[in-house]
Amino acid sequence: MSTTTIQEIAEATQESYTIKDLVDFSDRHYGDWRDEFHKNGCAVIKNVISPEKAKYYCDKQVQWLKNFELGFDENDESTWTAEHLPVSFKGGMYFAYGSTHEKMAWEARSEPAVIDIFEKLWETKELLCSFDGLNISLPRRKDLNWSPWPHCDQNPNRKGMQAVQGLLNFAPNGPKDGGLMLMKGSAKLFDEFFAQKRDAYDHEDAPPPELKYMDLFLFHQKDLKWFEERGCELVKINMEPGDFVLWDSRTMHYACLPEGDQIRHVQYVCMTPKRFATDKALELKKQCFENYMGTTHWPHCNIRPAAEKPLRNGEVCPKYRTEPFEKPELTDSVLKLAGVKAY
Repeated sequence: MSTTTIQEIAEATQESYTIKDLVDFSDRHYGDWRDEFHKNGCAVIKNVISPEKAKYYCDKQVQWLKNFELGFDENDESTWTAEHLPVSFKGGMYFAYGSTHEKMAWEARSEPAVIDIFEKLWETKELLCSFDGLNISLPRRKDLNWSPWPHCDQNPNRKGMQAVQGLLNFAPNGPKDGGLMLMKGSAKLFDEFFAQKRDAYDHEDAPPPELKYMDLFLFHQKDLKWFEERGCELVKINMEPGDFVLWDSRTMHYACLPEGDQIRHVQYVCMTPKRFATDKALELKKQCFENYMGTTHWPHCNIRPAAEKPLRNGEVCPKYRTEPFEKPELTDSVLKLAGVKAY
């Protein structure tokens, strides 16, 4: 499938930037983590899965890297280089090789406590999940040129809270362990910031314009100052194994690389109400699911199948594959979250 065809299909799921039955969360009080979430645009929820289950996911992710048979050894730091790893984005984010539909990814998305978070947040049990990537970031890599890339994942034309991103954390994640940087409070200033024309930063990691990422805006350094002058604070989110963090897609954020000793292990999980999706979007999700293709962070629109093949030294990676090593169990929960089965 060509990039142009993919873009045309994705745009067909993009019927409107507005959603008629968008939830209005103003003037609500819950007495739990949701109050912090709506105030700051983000919240950390502790102990969503057990430390033992988090260790299980860490081991599965390490095994996934080893499955490529490129010589990676988690105990030998000399193998923590690109030549021993599948191709990633920003030093550890994996979206290709069928990774978004690995059994372990769907197990994480289907964790009852994870689903419960999004059910409480959106006040519905009928949810869709994005086919999002995972993050395995190795510390002290000497073969990477990394720079911050503050961005948000919501198009300025979309008004209100239309998507919420999250990640389930599997390994200890302290100040030196890389992780998620968030501009607390920036979601509330989204409309004010974009009330005037803004030019996105042409970052070295920006996708090529022809891909037309419909829900990505990269901020300039001066933009960070704009938010900070209005009371926002850029914070590093530190987490324990089994913790979950979620953030409004209007929130400025980025992932930073680990500097200490700990490998970062994360599964990204984003869910929105199924009623937000059009029939076209659901049909595209079904095609993506059946063909093990990843999507954007958006579960209900801008599905945009991730069909770009990973490049190694300018050529398609010899380890390129279109199916997961371990296919997901087609449980009721998985099929409903994928948009394949009706609620």
